[in-house]
Amino acid sequence: MPDLNSVRRYPGFNLVTLLCLLILYVPLLVVMVYSFNASQSVTMWGGASLRWYHDVFYGTESAKFKAAAWNSVSIATIAAIVSTCIATAAAIGMNRSGDFKLRSFSFGLVSLPIMVPEIVTAVATLVFFSAIGFILGYNSILVAHIVFCIPFAYLPIAARLEGIEATYEEAAQDLYASHGQLLRYVLLPLLTPGILAGYLLAFIISLDDFIITNFVKGAGVETLPTAIFGSVKSGIKPNIMALSTLMLMVSILLVTLAYFLGRIGARHSKSDKGG
Repeated sequence: MPDLNSVRRYPGFNLVTLLCLLILYVPLLVVMVYSFNASQSVTMWGGASLRWYHDVFYGTESAKFKAAAWNSVSIATIAAIVSTCIATAAAIGMNRSGDFKLRSFSFGLVSLPIMVPEIVTAVATLVFFSAIGFILGYNSILVAHIVFCIPFAYLPIAARLEGIEATYEEAAQDLYASHGQLLRYVLLPLLTPGILAGYLLAFIISLDDFIITNFVKGAGVETLPTAIFGSVKSGIKPNIMALSTLMLMVSILLVTLAYFLGRIGARHSKSDKGG
């Protein structure tokens, strides 16, 4: 029997969906195709070539791109680790503490950075750093990314935690396990798929962020998104398309890994409940 509440029943749903997909992904496909263009023109096709990928690593701007890539990867790695640890502690605290005062408010507070426009978060972060005299640079980007990535890491961890039956913890307590043993040997192993998915999402959010980074980076510090933006201001070059394609491939890979890890966690949750 068809679902009468499904949005697919509304006239024009398929057309609107197709139109949205085209608007979103056709420009990305154009960038990917023209990154293999042998011509220096970004609009004229001159045959297939890898020259612009070679230019990214060995061209005149390669040193700038390599320095920006190191900043992006190192910041994303540290920010993802710290935000995932905080998100894991928050998820366990809010989902395993029963009902407590301001519980709903705490959930809303964690999710707030996702709902607030990023430009507002960027301006507020810059104003805060200026008010406390925090020097803008590498460390300011790192702190801003840690705070911004926490809700993205929290969501898959909390979803996985909600799928874990409390009977596992009750059984461990019946066997006289301490709180530390309960966390180390029972809860964290069961949470691993959600933690890894949360880490990957936090990593890719930090790696791709431009708006917050551009506001709080200060002078002399660039990440890949801000380095690309700086190069584009003087004109779109084919090597920028190659660099953008490389970043897109990394993003797709990490998002795919996070998706499958989430599926593994959901499958384990169903098997736990079924068993």
